[in-house]
Amino acid sequence: MPGNLLAAGAVLVLWTLVMLLWTATTRFSALAKAGVDLKTAPPGGRGVDLEGVLPPETNWKSHNYTHLLEQPTLFYAVIVFLHLSGGDTALTQGFAWAYVVLRIVHSLWQATVNRVPVRFTIFALSTLCLLALSVLAVIATLG
Repeated sequence: MPGNLLAAGAVLVLWTLVMLLWTATTRFSALAKAGVDLKTAPPGGRGVDLEGVLPPETNWKSHNYTHLLEQPTLFYAVIVFLHLSGGDTALTQGFAWAYVVLRIVHSLWQATVNRVPVRFTIFALSTLCLLALSVLAVIATLG
């Protein structure tokens, strides 16, 4: 566990950007294979519009990128609360790094295999880490 709680957050931000690049490269490649020319696409198009156009395996990366912009926002807030309130301990660092590792594993699973029972288990484990961090943040900020 290098550094402090903020290091875990920085790694997850970097991973989110890796997923963005993976999403973009696979989407542009799939669009080219599907014969879609972005120059002639109607205005206001969104990623969700590609659900029926691109193969599911291509869209899985985008789905995961979206997921990395949802629940992890709570993670970022919680680690900042802990860091600022003196709750940056070996225990909270352990939970934070476990959360980050599980989110990366979740990303890799969802982007490649995407079997829901395993994906849900990984998500549930990461959520338990976030719950533990949240409880510890409440204790640290009230104490």
